[in-house]
Amino acid sequence: MLFRSVKNCYKCESENVVSKVAAIQMASGPNVKANLAEAEKLIKIAVQQEAELVVLPENFAIMGMAETDKVKIAEDIGSGLLQDYLKEQARKHNIWLVGGTIPVRSSESGKVCAACLLFNPQGELVTRYDKIHLFDVTIEASDESYTESETITPGDKVIVVDTPFGRLGLAVCYDLRFPELFRAMVDLDMEICALPSAFTSLTGKVHWESLLRSRAIENLSYMIAADQGGYHVGGRETYGDSMIVDPWGQVLNRLPHGTGVVVADIDIAKLEHNRKMFPALNHKRFKCSLSVN
Repeated sequence: MLFRSVKNCYKCESENVVSKVAAIQMASGPNVKANLAEAEKLIKIAVQQEAELVVLPENFAIMGMAETDKVKIAEDIGSGLLQDYLKEQARKHNIWLVGGTIPVRSSESGKVCAACLLFNPQGELVTRYDKIHLFDVTIEASDESYTESETITPGDKVIVVDTPFGRLGLAVCYDLRFPELFRAMVDLDMEICALPSAFTSLTGKVHWESLLRSRAIENLSYMIAADQGGYHVGGRETYGDSMIVDPWGQVLNRLPHGTGVVVADIDIAKLEHNRKMFPALNHKRFKCSLSVN
């Protein structure tokens, strides 16, 4: 059963918070060390552009030859190469870091949780979100088939936390297609959503921007979307076009192709003004909820 989790980790001290945030775009492969080195290079570029919150893409540490490759490098929560890496990057660069997703051991044998971990500048784990919606689809036009449920255990918690930048919600890739998740985050006062992704090239061309702008507009929230982008050794092609979208649905910055960094300002005062000027969230007549008969 889906339930909500709120963790108050930081209270914003200023009502007028303007911050630089970054989405990182990669084309990760099966070599973990190479992926970590590439991510560090891109994090440094983001920090050089004064980013205070950095979002890595889904599966930033490994895009293997097979879906089971991630199971082989799974870590217990609280320790492991990938978690140590994320802690160190956050601490060394004095940033808040959304660690894309990493494979964390599940209670189900042979499966992992696709865990999105948020670290503060002290290298402390602030919260964890496990991907709820799993990508079990067939794309006939490109002869692609994915069954994430064979190797991933879905999460069951909606996560929104306090940060110096505003109330931050976490979602991952395929979650983007389920507006009820984002509405549940707004019910927990979400103002910014970080969305690590590995969108397929074909679906990205027709759906990626439309979905991102829709989630921003209908929830009057910022979207920070960090996508995998390019050709991967295992034969997959991801879409890229990482972007940052404001609460009015305007794309503030984007990277259509290649590896790199997208940086933009987010302004919570602007968000609050938009919500006051256009109070659609106060006009809701239906509430998303689960019922059991």
